[in-house]
Amino acid sequence: MTKTWGNKEIVTSPFYGVIKKIMTEAKNRIYEWEPLFTIQTDEGTLVQISVGIGGIIDKLFVKEGDRVIPGAVLAYIDEDLIVTGSD
Repeated sequence: MTKTWGNKEIVTSPFYGVIKKIMTEAKNRIYEWEPLFTIQTDEGTLVQISVGIGGIIDKLFVKEGDRVIPGAVLAYIDEDLIVTGSD
């Protein structure tokens, strides 16, 4: 789930849960639909979080083990307009 703020895309949590795995680092390039985070929901389900944009991870706001709620900011992405062919 993303929202735009200025020139950044804000990745937010859609669930209550715990960050189980972070699959990227700040300043890494990411591609559309690449898995970024795994969240274990309060119901126990593991859900991968990915977004439909590509760009550079500007900043991560969570670490593994952090508890999140819906709308919690996970990362900022500087979106690029490079066509990757992953759609």
